[in-house]
Amino acid sequence: MKLSKIMKLSFNMLLHSKLRSWLTILGIFIGVAAVVAIISLGQGLQQSVNSQIQGLGQDIVTISSGGGRAFGPGEGGGRASTNVKQLSDKDIQALKLVPGVKYINGMISGRATLKYQSETTTASIQGYDLSTFKEFVTTDLDSGRYLSSGDVRSIVIGNGLANKVFKSKLETGYLITINDKPFRVVGILATSTGLGGSDNGIYMSTKDARDILGNSITLKPDEYSTITLKVTDAAYINDISTAIETALINSHHVTKDKEDFSITSAAALQERFSTITAGITLFLGIIAAVSLLVGGIGVANTMFTSVLEKTRDIGVMKAIGAKNSDILLIFLFNSGMLGLVGGGLGIIFTTLLSFAVPYLGVSLGNGVPLTIPINIGLMLFAVIFSVAIGMASGAIPAYRASKLKPVEALRYE
Repeated sequence: MKLSKIMKLSFNMLLHSKLRSWLTILGIFIGVAAVVAIISLGQGLQQSVNSQIQGLGQDIVTISSGGGRAFGPGEGGGRASTNVKQLSDKDIQALKLVPGVKYINGMISGRATLKYQSETTTASIQGYDLSTFKEFVTTDLDSGRYLSSGDVRSIVIGNGLANKVFKSKLETGYLITINDKPFRVVGILATSTGLGGSDNGIYMSTKDARDILGNSITLKPDEYSTITLKVTDAAYINDISTAIETALINSHHVTKDKEDFSITSAAALQERFSTITAGITLFLGIIAAVSLLVGGIGVANTMFTSVLEKTRDIGVMKAIGAKNSDILLIFLFNSGMLGLVGGGLGIIFTTLLSFAVPYLGVSLGNGVPLTIPINIGLMLFAVIFSVAIGMASGAIPAYRASKLKPVEALRYE
């Protein structure tokens, strides 16, 4: 029997049992769509967050007081614990001796009350050493200028604070009151959706930050909330971070297992997050694959039923010369078509989903957009795998059909 004839007979079998075939296809569709969507979602999640982590600066290292993990210079706030050894000028001097460190900046973080016209709100404060301020702000300017050495009672503010917090937008040159002290806006940053917390922040000199925060932070005049460093070459940031850790261990007179500080960088965050995302994606993918297995069982059930229904037809085909291999291929192709249609529909669904997510405005918080990338390789693999699942599930029924004896098949009622 010609291959074209075999495929035509297989297709006719698919059309003959429409309801049963489509219910079987639905099982394959759900399995393929779930697996591809979850894996693509994991890839999109990783891409979205990685792009935001890169906004922290690939060559920036952040040191915070207290053990555990730090996640870069955020919005700060709150009172520093008196039980935690704070970072100080002594640490900065020790860090200046570390090879590969280009710039160092001690930062003061806290929250303060803002007043503009008749409106009042609170915002995060970041105090910087202005001599290297521009080296550590990774967001471009929307208007005005960056802070520079000699600026007093001058601030740079985030775009969200300038345009969304007060009824009237803030512009460069405007005066606002921070903890009852007047400050002039000299620069407004561009919109930021990254993890650096700049969109609603206020940046000023460390001297001004200490002045307005006062007793809300328990830092001595030579202490800092965090210390940020810029390295000479981002490619060696892990090696430099290790050297920084050693320098601080010696400066604080502690052992490695009792460190009272934490060090992180964009590269470290990316590696950590990638590991977590890969684990979650694998776990959810395995769960979703169970539905694909159930779909395969549905194919097997459909094919067994089809063999019973077509027993007399099999007898007729064998009586007029069909070989065992012809019968085997007819049922294998039929089960493969079930997998192909189900897998194809699953791919179409996930493709439409990938286009729809950006228009739905789905985000991860803080304005970080979520995307579902179209992975052609993954989709092709999913279709091929769904066909393989279909044919594997139909193999036993197809084999049994091919072994039916013509006389017995023709007698079947």
